[in-house]
Amino acid sequence: MTDEPGSGGDKARLILPQLQLDDLLAELQTRLEAARSTRDRVHALLEAVVSIGGELDLETVLRRITEAATTLVDARYGALGVIDEGGERLVQFVTAGVSDEEIAAIGHWPHGHGILGLLIKDPRPLRLADLTEHAESYGFPAHHPPMRTFLGVPLRVRDEVFGNLYLTEKAGGGAFEEEDEVVVTALATAAGVAIENARLYQEARRRERWLEASAEVSTRLLSGTDTHQVTSLVAERARQVSDAGLATVALIDEAGGEFLVEAADGSDAGLVRGIRLSRGHSIAGKVFEEGASLRLADGAEAVREAGMPVEVEIGPLLMVPLGVGSSARGVLTVVNAPGEPAFSERTQRLLEAFAGQAAVALELAERRRDAERLTLLEDRDRIAKDLHDTVIQRLFATAMTLMAAIKMTQKREVAVRVQRAVDDLDDTIRQIRSSIFALQATGDEESLRSRVRALVDSAAEQLGFSPSVRLDGLLDTAVDDDTGEQLLAVVREALSNVARHAQAGQAVVAIDVGDEVTLRVEDDGVGIGEGGRRSGLRNMSERAEACGGSFSTRRRPGGGTILVWRVPLKDG
Repeated sequence: MTDEPGSGGDKARLILPQLQLDDLLAELQTRLEAARSTRDRVHALLEAVVSIGGELDLETVLRRITEAATTLVDARYGALGVIDEGGERLVQFVTAGVSDEEIAAIGHWPHGHGILGLLIKDPRPLRLADLTEHAESYGFPAHHPPMRTFLGVPLRVRDEVFGNLYLTEKAGGGAFEEEDEVVVTALATAAGVAIENARLYQEARRRERWLEASAEVSTRLLSGTDTHQVTSLVAERARQVSDAGLATVALIDEAGGEFLVEAADGSDAGLVRGIRLSRGHSIAGKVFEEGASLRLADGAEAVREAGMPVEVEIGPLLMVPLGVGSSARGVLTVVNAPGEPAFSERTQRLLEAFAGQAAVALELAERRRDAERLTLLEDRDRIAKDLHDTVIQRLFATAMTLMAAIKMTQKREVAVRVQRAVDDLDDTIRQIRSSIFALQATGDEESLRSRVRALVDSAAEQLGFSPSVRLDGLLDTAVDDDTGEQLLAVVREALSNVARHAQAGQAVVAIDVGDEVTLRVEDDGVGIGEGGRRSGLRNMSERAEACGGSFSTRRRPGGGTILVWRVPLKDG
């Protein structure tokens, strides 16, 4: 039997080519969509490469890489973990898709254990349909978002594994495909170049900042700026250029055998400034003695042993010697809070160079101050000699001439005036001698001479007037410390008595140092009353007896009191 035209057989033959054509068109449509998807993905990859390649700030580069990888493979969560220099743990973790509130609830970022640590130990791409079923999985901490699908790709900078890209939860619930791995691997290759460029730029900028800081410190020191202000500047610049939370400058106190924190900058600076740190059996002492830097991922326990306050939060720590050998001055320390990134070897080298230059500048500034002090003392000595050899001798000769003239004059009025002139010359000679002794003193603000003057000045407010002061002799060099303290106490007691009881309008404090120390205090008040309290006088008398001396009081001609306190000088 044959099919007639228009029968069902002809219709079947017509439908079959139509179905094949539809299949071909559908397949073509699928391939076109795949090509379009590939084109779009390549275009997105190129945009991501351009985006990260045009940025030089390292933190921004890392964040853009993380966000670009998350977008390219339609992942809900992404992260970039930076590996430490030892290649053992994560020191930085940049996330995408996780809110600040979720990060705060989770707590500290991962250290690099479990699946994340697997990529650190074996830096090759890793795709998992369910990461919770892997043997290396440690599970998630509390408040961590649920994650199952996983794609991890290492980030290489030249031959060094800089970190890893971690991507989880692909959109639609499917697993990451080989094409996703290829795209992220390509991104990671381009990212390595961008990271290297950003690191080189960051390194150059940091070196520039170190050089500027070193020049600023040296200029400040050599221009005569106070040393304490410069150490404060050292701490401030060290913290800024090392991106630390706290920086301290601890200088060695040879007398006490401890370190004194002269300057601090940053968080908790007020807690540590001015404290003393142990030198023996401490990291500060070890760094100082050995002249070698110390870098710790967690320096809390070590710093506590040195005497740092418990309230200070200590995490990563970097401590470098402030100078080496005989020029060593102390230690420079930078600290980060717990959980912050550890200091790199690059930062250590830069901080060492900065500390070395700061130590040299401190040494040069000290030598300059010594030279200036020596010049000042030589100048004072010259002035003192000129006053002694020229001025005093001429005044003395004039006084002798006037004394001879008194004997020759016949009129009493003339004799009185000449005698008054002789007395004035004697007083002038004593004042010049006092000035000579002051010039020959060391210039120390805490000298006995300056303390006596400060004590007399401070009594002026209580007295209602300023007492006259005359200081003769080697007060700063011949009087020992114990006698000096007793002398100050007696001056204070005597002026207090004048202020409380004498009703005086004038007072004179005179101290002469020869074979003994003689204190004479005069006032023009009402004198010592009968039957009054004498505890102050008794105290002064007991102090004189304790030093092997004597104490006496008498009425002053014209009204008032003369107090004389006399003690011998100690040998040596």
